[in-house]
Amino acid sequence: MLADDPLGATREGDPADPAYARAFAVLDADPHQLLAVAERDGQVVGTLQLTVIAGLSRRGMSRALIEAVRVRADQRGHGTGRQLIQWAIDRASAEGCGLVQLTTDRSRTDAHRFYEGLGFAATHVGMKLAL
Repeated sequence: MLADDPLGATREGDPADPAYARAFAVLDADPHQLLAVAERDGQVVGTLQLTVIAGLSRRGMSRALIEAVRVRADQRGHGTGRQLIQWAIDRASAEGCGLVQLTTDRSRTDAHRFYEGLGFAATHVGMKLAL
């Protein structure tokens, strides 16, 4: 699912690449990293990563970062993404987070509407530096 769109197709590689297994092992060993999957009829139809981040700002508030949200192409529009995001929000709240944040590529206008419909607001400018 990571490579199943125009952006992912240009940055994701072969799913059998050992780099994915290494990354999964690191995530699995870190209690602040959660990988969620949505299943329908025994098949994975969606996924996301939730990271709980401790912080000093905002009076020491923890926050949650949602990343790598994907819903299988043939399952979009059926509420799977909404359920995944709601799960992430509920889990972040249960973990004591006071804020949930995410980034989405500028070109993903459908995703922007989706997140705004869930109450997210584009309040900051995100910046990245490739290494």
